[in-house]
Amino acid sequence: MLNVAIIGAGIGKKHLQGFAQLPESYAVRTICDLDEDRGKTLADSHPGAGFISDLATVLADPEIDIVDICLPPHLHFSTCMDALDAGKKVICEKPLVTSLHEADLLAAKVAETGGFVGPVFQYRFGLGAAQLQALIDAGLAGRAYAGTLETHWDRPASYYEIPWRGTWAGEQGGAILGHAIHIHDLLPTFLGPVDRVFADLATRVNDIEIEDCAALSIRMKSGALITSSVTLGCAENMSRMRLVFEGFTVESDHAPYDLAQKGWHFTARAPTRQAQIDEVLASVGPVLSGFAGMFDALARALNGEEAPFVTLEDGRQSLEFVTAIYSSARTGAPVSLPLSSNCRLYEGWLP
Repeated sequence: MLNVAIIGAGIGKKHLQGFAQLPESYAVRTICDLDEDRGKTLADSHPGAGFISDLATVLADPEIDIVDICLPPHLHFSTCMDALDAGKKVICEKPLVTSLHEADLLAAKVAETGGFVGPVFQYRFGLGAAQLQALIDAGLAGRAYAGTLETHWDRPASYYEIPWRGTWAGEQGGAILGHAIHIHDLLPTFLGPVDRVFADLATRVNDIEIEDCAALSIRMKSGALITSSVTLGCAENMSRMRLVFEGFTVESDHAPYDLAQKGWHFTARAPTRQAQIDEVLASVGPVLSGFAGMFDALARALNGEEAPFVTLEDGRQSLEFVTAIYSSARTGAPVSLPLSSNCRLYEGWLP
């Protein structure tokens, strides 16, 4: 049993719901938030959880095994480092940190302390994602040809009334960093490494500092060509991934926060037969989705079991892609990956 302290009661509420589905693996003992009303309300909703407003007290508590960081992005790096120094295992919301330099410093701290950091990418977990992985493992996918990603969400002006939102200082980035980062993580998860990206970013929906629209052209190392469309001015909140393989075409569900919870739609392409696809799909599930699925994989990995948990390197890989996007948007040229420590945005992409 791992005792958890959730730091931040905003998105932390969804994390709590995930932990609550795994009572044999986790016990949420503490909710920590500077907003006393919000923090106490969340703590009161979960039996056994207490509230505290002081992070230092949480880090000094020997009963806490895991510190789950659900704070604004500009606080992630310092809180991760402090938690590792305190001997805690760390879970941290996206973006893990806000530069490749910070990611490498974090990896060095993990090596120094013998600690653990698990980034948050819950889109990887659920029935749909498990179905796609099963078909790939069964040899029915073949080469990936092309695909499209859509992160089409609705973020009105009221969303940015929280002072740190909509600013470089508070969010450290816009829709690329805070919204599309999850669906972009699915590309290396299923298709392997990214080779290069060409990006065009714009601020068109709200009067904010950071981008809220994007158009990306992506080439994978495998040769697959992907486009990604991002906007925060949609009439609904919808995420969608459509990938075209030799053996079938897959379209994800459209749920913005739990993309893989439901089954995805697979259409066979000759000579693959739909019956072959359906036979594999029938063998998949049920599986935990979203945060619960991610936390379950993490608990099993920490217990020494084979499990597809999200690694610190996965978090760095995601930030490398973000860095390449911002670099391409500012130079007007494609950017190839991997990036070196000599790249112009290695220490950060803030203007």
